Amino acid sequence: MTVLTVTLNPAIDQTIALDRLVRGAVHRAHSVRYDAGGKGVNVASCLADWGVPVAVTGLLGRENAAVFEALFAAKRIDDRFVRADGVTRTNIKLVDDEETTDINLPGLTATPQALDAVTETATALVRRGDIAILSGSLPLGCAPDHYAQLIAALGESEMRVILDASGPALTAALAAPVLPFCIKPNRHELAAWAGTSLDTLDDLVAAARQLHARGVALVIVSMGAEGALFLSDEATLVAGLPAAELASTVGAGDAMVAGIAAALVEGAGLERIARLSTAFAVAKIGRAGPHLPDLATVRALADEVNIRVLEKITDTEKMGEVR
Repeated sequence: MTVLTVTLNPAIDQTIALDRLVRGAVHRAHSVRYDAGGKGVNVASCLADWGVPVAVTGLLGRENAAVFEALFAAKRIDDRFVRADGVTRTNIKLVDDEETTDINLPGLTATPQALDAVTETATALVRRGDIAILSGSLPLGCAPDHYAQLIAALGESEMRVILDASGPALTAALAAPVLPFCIKPNRHELAAWAGTSLDTLDDLVAAARQLHARGVALVIVSMGAEGALFLSDEATLVAGLPAAELASTVGAGDAMVAGIAAALVEGAGLERIARLSTAFAVAKIGRAGPHLPDLATVRALADEVNIRVLEKITDTEKMGEVR
C-alpha cells in the first residue's frame, strides 16, 4: 500500500526557545533549530519513524532544498517533490514556557505548470485503496478550490484521501462533488466551516454527523486538552491522553494525521485509529522537530489512551442503513 503526502506550501521551521515572550522587549534565545517542515512533510517524517513506507510530493524551492533532501535521505522517504525556482518559506516558532507563537513568512508563488506537475505526480503514484494525505495551507497563486480539484483527480484512482486543511480550502473541498475520505479539523476550523460556534461536545458531534451523512467516512476533530472526537459508521467516541511533557506543540496535529494513516495501513477499526493517532500526537508533543520517539514508547502511550464511547453502531443498524 502506498502512502503519499502532498505539501504545496512547505516551510523550514526555525524554532527559537525563550524564557518568556514579551512584546517590544529584547530577548536572548536559549537555542535555535532548523527543521524541514510543512504539514505533509511532518506527517511523512512521523510515518517513516513508525516504519511505514511513504512518498512525498508538492512544491519545493530549489535554492534551499538541502534541509528537506537531508531529511528524506535520512529516513528513506521517497522524494517526488517538484522543484520550483526560488526559496521555500521559513516559519518562525517562538517557544516559551507557556505557549508557541508562530510567524509564517510568505513562500513560493505556484505556477499552473508546477501545480499540474504535482497533480500528475500524485495521481501516478497512487492506486485503489492507497492513502493520499493533503495537508497545510495553499501557496500564493493557488486557487482556494485546488484541494477540491486534487481530491477529484485522486478519486479517479479510488483511493482514500485524508484532508487536513482550514478556511476557504476546507470549505471548497467539503462543497465539492467528490469528498475526502477523512478530515481532521480542530474545533475552531470546524466552527469556521459551520459558520457558528461549536462550544460544546454535542455541538461538535452534530457538525461531525452532518459531514459524515454527506459522505465523509471518517471525521476527526481535535479538541486540544480535551482530546479528540472520532466519528465513523462504526461508532462515535472521544479519545484523550494527558501530555506529561511539553517541549513544543509544533507538529502535534501532523503527528495525529500520521497516526490516522498508520492505523488505516493496518486495516484498523475506529478505536485503534483513535488510540494510535492520539499516541502519535502526545508522543510528538514531547519532542522538537518532526520526529517520534522510539516505537515502544508510542505503543505504550496507545495502550494508555482513554476511550469514551458516545455511540456504538451495531451491525444490524448498518444493515438497515444499507437497505
